[in-house]
Amino acid sequence: MEELEYYENYEAALVQELLKVCNSAGMLDDTLLASDDIDEKWADYANDYMADAIEQINGYPEVAIAWAGFMGMAVAKWWDTDWRRDSRNEYKSLYGSQGFDNMDDHIVEDILGEKLGTFEAQRLSGTMYSCAQRAITTIRKENIEWGTPKAFYILSRTVKVMYRIGAAIQLKRMGYKFEKMRTGLSGMN
Repeated sequence: MEELEYYENYEAALVQELLKVCNSAGMLDDTLLASDDIDEKWADYANDYMADAIEQINGYPEVAIAWAGFMGMAVAKWWDTDWRRDSRNEYKSLYGSQGFDNMDDHIVEDILGEKLGTFEAQRLSGTMYSCAQRAITTIRKENIEWGTPKAFYILSRTVKVMYRIGAAIQLKRMGYKFEKMRTGLSGMN
């Protein structure tokens, strides 16, 4: 139970750190926009993504972490466009022409519709890389020995947070926001 609490605290603290990065980039406010449908899709993709990320973590740690954010953006776009159809998309549909290696470019250009090299495409990539770098710094502060089960669990929590951050960014880009609602029904006829 103590271990689970450690991982949950790590995840919550990482969300706050990445929200600061996104806030300073003008990509998010202090709130993590979310949808249960989008969050649940992570469970469908997590194992495949982790297999790809683990292969990349030593040589390209930013890629291993950042690509999860791009994946969250893609799923949020699908959710808004035609969820009945797109919720069945396989993980490999996120791959670019070079597989995992250019997943980011494929998502930005082909799914999000942002031409590579434009300001918006660069802003999305820059934000994801800044978040990945902050995540790596946060992981290093944990002083975890690489190759251990603890390292695996921290990586899996980190990429899950990145996925949620990417989804939140895309939701905001599409105009979604949280609004306070009146909950009392008194006075309504």
